[in-house]
Amino acid sequence: MEPINLTTERLVLRPFSPADQEAVHAACQDPEIPRYTSVPSPYTVEDARVFIEETAPDGWRDDSMYTFGLFTREDDRLVGSMCLVRLGQLRTPERQAEFGYWTAKEQRGRGYTAEAAREVIRWAFEELGVERLEWYAEAGNEGSRGVALKTGFTMEGTMRSKIVYNGTRRDAWVGSLLPSDLGLPSQAPYLPFPERG
Repeated sequence: MEPINLTTERLVLRPFSPADQEAVHAACQDPEIPRYTSVPSPYTVEDARVFIEETAPDGWRDDSMYTFGLFTREDDRLVGSMCLVRLGQLRTPERQAEFGYWTAKEQRGRGYTAEAAREVIRWAFEELGVERLEWYAEAGNEGSRGVALKTGFTMEGTMRSKIVYNGTRRDAWVGSLLPSDLGLPSQAPYLPFPERG
């Protein structure tokens, strides 16, 4: 897929460019980002270059990962990164994808990530035909969970030993979002299991 831009009231969601390398490198010095994501630690200038010039563009080109840089409309300041991964399942009857994000420390608490997430979710459901969007975070990552809840994800539980961090297996929270949760149609009808009385 050709990379696209999305906009919200306060943000531009666009592919990263080489001019963003310094800002991405600086943001990823915050220990919370590699602590809860797959970002390398320590995060070097070369890591930022590879991510911006190779990993993210390759993901768009081979339809494996659609990555957006989140930037303020007012002054083009980096807010964070957001992506859809596991896109191979879009070409199967499951039509699923996984949703992930990180937010620069100085931009947290302003509602930017939830604002961006709502637009990426809308795009995923309406334009890509996603019928189940999944979110995972290490159990205890309250910031990520807060964004997922604000955007409508249903928490489905805790998966034991799902995430490996520094050689240790850790539990993960999991949530999902369906088009019907937002009043949108989906190609395949959904037949939920009846509640037990």
